[in-house]
Amino acid sequence: MKFHQPRTVSLVNAVIIAAAYLALAVISALIFHPAVSTSLLAAYILSGAGLIFLFSFFVFRFTLEKFIYSKIRLIYKSIHSIKSRKGGGKNGKADPNILQNVSQEVEDWAREKSSEIEHLQQLERYRKDFLGNVSHELKTPVFSIQGYILTLLDGGLEDPSINREYLKRAEANIDRLIRIIGDLDEIAQLESGELSLKTTRFNIVELVKEVVDSLEIKIRKHNVTIQVNDSGRPLVVAGDKEKIRQVIINLFDNAIRYRSFEDPRVKFSFFDMDENILVEITDNGIGIHEDEIPRIFERFYRTERGRAASRKGKGLGLSIVKHIIEAHGQSIHARSTIGIGSTFGFTLKKGE
Repeated sequence: MKFHQPRTVSLVNAVIIAAAYLALAVISALIFHPAVSTSLLAAYILSGAGLIFLFSFFVFRFTLEKFIYSKIRLIYKSIHSIKSRKGGGKNGKADPNILQNVSQEVEDWAREKSSEIEHLQQLERYRKDFLGNVSHELKTPVFSIQGYILTLLDGGLEDPSINREYLKRAEANIDRLIRIIGDLDEIAQLESGELSLKTTRFNIVELVKEVVDSLEIKIRKHNVTIQVNDSGRPLVVAGDKEKIRQVIINLFDNAIRYRSFEDPRVKFSFFDMDENILVEITDNGIGIHEDEIPRIFERFYRTERGRAASRKGKGLGLSIVKHIIEAHGQSIHARSTIGIGSTFGFTLKKGE
């Protein structure tokens, strides 16, 4: 029996009241009217019980429907309407099990709001971190430029031993500011979808070899051993070739920056994943802590070991890489072990 429906609740209460009246009437008749005809007394008692039952039933039903369930239905319909607008409602009909469903809806609503609040708090923490990182990254070159210019204005401009050198250093910091702003602008375009991709078919192995050749001076400077696992057959993918070139350069540059200083090695591997090609770049560098891996693709985020190993990184390269790969409808992942190295892998759709 469903005790959360108005009719059932009214019926149960009416039966209880009628039964109580019946019991009291029988006891009263036996005590105070023993001489009255039993059949006549029974008829009066049963008639009274029936009238009380009907009266109680309709009073309870009217009260519940008018003053209680109507308010609950309003709450339920409001919650249901809000969920329907968000796409969470099942259909437009209200379930007759109103109390049970209102309770369930309120619990679901509370969980949803709690999740939204937690998400907003996380976004607020991210916003504060982002603003702090932007401020830090911009302050460093700005203060350097200010220092060089003030020195020149204080008399250094007439000193041939430092004037040209300080102007070169100021220019280098201006270039750094331009690169930061350019990277931020590119990320903003990728996030908003304003940056259109020029999709073509190309051999991803050949593109990796081109990148390695273009960075030959840096490779020799840091004495890095490069291994490209080439099976000999072309691996044709579909994508924006220049954007994927940027992805490979950024990941390769990251591997060199945080390399092992004893015997630095970087390996490129390719795997056929049915509809996609998986490209992995593996180094034997300093590694990344497991709890930091989920954040390495955030703008301006740099790991503790990364900051200690190199001051040149801006923390934007991996964020750009992630957005470019996701703009292709693909995914990127990372795995790492401290002291052993890191592997970054991304997928591209086959161009065959």
